[in-house]
Amino acid sequence: MTVATDVKLTLEQYLEYEDGTGQRYEIMDGVLVEMGTESALNLSIAFVLGMALANLGIPGYLIGSKHRVAVSSTQVSVREPDLLVHSEASYAAVSQKKESLLEYYDPLPVLLVEIVSPGDEESRNYQRDYLEKPLEYADRGISEFWLIDPARGWILVMNLKDSVYQQAKFVGDDFIVSAAIPQVRLTAKQILQAGR
Repeated sequence: MTVATDVKLTLEQYLEYEDGTGQRYEIMDGVLVEMGTESALNLSIAFVLGMALANLGIPGYLIGSKHRVAVSSTQVSVREPDLLVHSEASYAAVSQKKESLLEYYDPLPVLLVEIVSPGDEESRNYQRDYLEKPLEYADRGISEFWLIDPARGWILVMNLKDSVYQQAKFVGDDFIVSAAIPQVRLTAKQILQAGR
């Protein structure tokens, strides 16, 4: 749901925005857009995946949950992926700021992960996760992006080639293949079921 405001917000205004409701927002073209509530499964998937990445030897400080990432738009846009893996350079950039925001000129993280909320192909969730975010993240130059969809039972691993994502689909007992984190030895099922 889009929140009506009299003027489009700048990035600084967005970062300072608080309406007292506890509602989380992304910003698209200067307009606040409510982020849906997270299901217990989606939260568990992000947590278990983060722990699994740490167990692979990725330092915990490089694994970010709910860090914001600026993306290209006509005015200003910020996304909040469910999980990301920082590069040393992107972590250094974000650690110097009051807010956990990678601005557009900051170094890139290694990986972004989005966990899809339920919805059919006409839903806002689907449009945002399957159409908008891949275009924005590709434009930003994010080399690898995972789209985890528990409702559809698959994980799409997208790798940037010539400014466009090439995707591979993983289901069931398929082992995830990641160029960004080649040491991953998890199946789609292990991730989708949050380690159960």
